[in-house]
Amino acid sequence: MQTRFTIATDGPGLYEITGQVADWVRGTGVVTLFVQHTSCSLVIQENADPAVQRDLMAYFDRLVPSADDPAMAYLTHVQEGPDDMPAHIKAAMLPVSLQVPVTDGRLALGTWQGIYLFEHRRRAHRRKVAAMMVPA
Repeated sequence: MQTRFTIATDGPGLYEITGQVADWVRGTGVVTLFVQHTSCSLVIQENADPAVQRDLMAYFDRLVPSADDPAMAYLTHVQEGPDDMPAHIKAAMLPVSLQVPVTDGRLALGTWQGIYLFEHRRRAHRRKVAAMMVPA
């Protein structure tokens, strides 16, 4: 069983997709998710306190600042804007695929866990996430 989700983003942030995935899975097995882009990531993170997402964004922005920051003067891939190469670096550091167990049609996530697309670019995008459910 396979599908593809389209996630509309409107700039940097964590976009929760748990509900879309949960509505799609069936039976018992494992679902694999794979983002089909090189400037965003997939993560499982806390979904109870929005401060977690803000702090994650602040951390990665501090770790990998925009290409127009003097600390990033060494970058050569800058033709697509000052956020592009830093987005590729963040995507190389974070997962682009996830696997989540499914039991009796339910994602086996922890109480406060959610599945997120982590958008690293400044402008709006329509991101594609391929999903495959493999039965047990």
